Amino acid sequence: MPDINAPRLTFPTKLGFGASGLGTLYHDVSESEAAAVFQEVYDAGWRYFDTAPLYGHGLSELRLGHFLRTIPRASVTVSTKAGRYMVPPRGETVDYGYWAAPLRLKPVFDYSYDGTMRSIEQSANRIGITDFDLVYIHDVDRFTHGAGFERRFDEAVEGCYRALADLRKGGYIKAVGVGVNESDIATRFVQACDLDVVMMAGRYTLLERGATVDLFPAAKAAGTQIVAAGVFNSGILAAGPDSAKATYDYGAPPADVVAKVRRLQEICRSENVPLQAAAVQFPLRHPQVSAAVLGMSRIGRAAQNMEWYNWPISDALWAKLDAAVALTTV
Repeated sequence: MPDINAPRLTFPTKLGFGASGLGTLYHDVSESEAAAVFQEVYDAGWRYFDTAPLYGHGLSELRLGHFLRTIPRASVTVSTKAGRYMVPPRGETVDYGYWAAPLRLKPVFDYSYDGTMRSIEQSANRIGITDFDLVYIHDVDRFTHGAGFERRFDEAVEGCYRALADLRKGGYIKAVGVGVNESDIATRFVQACDLDVVMMAGRYTLLERGATVDLFPAAKAAGTQIVAAGVFNSGILAAGPDSAKATYDYGAPPADVVAKVRRLQEICRSENVPLQAAAVQFPLRHPQVSAAVLGMSRIGRAAQNMEWYNWPISDALWAKLDAAVALTTV
């Protein structure tokens, strides 16, 4: 008999590829460069690919679709997100935010049932598949919606989740998740919905452990898997604390964060371990974390991330790093 407690979705590899960068996050990426990055990641053995309508306002999904048509569909797990669809701006000024060269489309927030179906239909057209493995409810958080958050949360539970649950029940998607940056909100979703996966961005990293207080216990009780994203805390753990390019939560890092990262870097250097290696490996040490998603947009980064993923790190060093991070800070 089938195991009714078995997860609806099993991730094929511990490392997943986040395709936001190929939507031209922060800098332009040519079509040929994007294709080469996808191929390099696939050749390195990565088999989980994540995207979203927001990434490049549809460009990331289009580029992923181009790549998927060159490989066997069954060889990879594919996830996208819902909560926005794209429309022509028709003369309206559009804030393209962090995207350097996106499609010139306007994103519209819509967490209703019908809006979710529209979002999924657009994603299917851009990517060219109808059988998504996983769809996340995207960006229902205070950072994105401010004073309108509670209304958006209710809309997402009553509309977006219900639509995705119906698609899951019908066999059109395998699993339903939520992807946010705030662990208490992720916890509320776990408690309100039958979720398969939470993509937790930035709140369970080498630098931050806050999600272990609320999300991890709730997810364990519900049988919900966790995918770690933002493992570099948007950049500071990759660039290093003293780099002019270092960012934290997509902005300039506060002094206390810089000081903590500097301490983590010193501990790593004491055993000749790159800070980035510890950042990549850290979330995967936890038994509730099924995969870690890493974003890349330059050729050669897949090999570099694999080197960090395989870098030997002693238990003694992990103990020092854990001791240097207090749950109540950052």
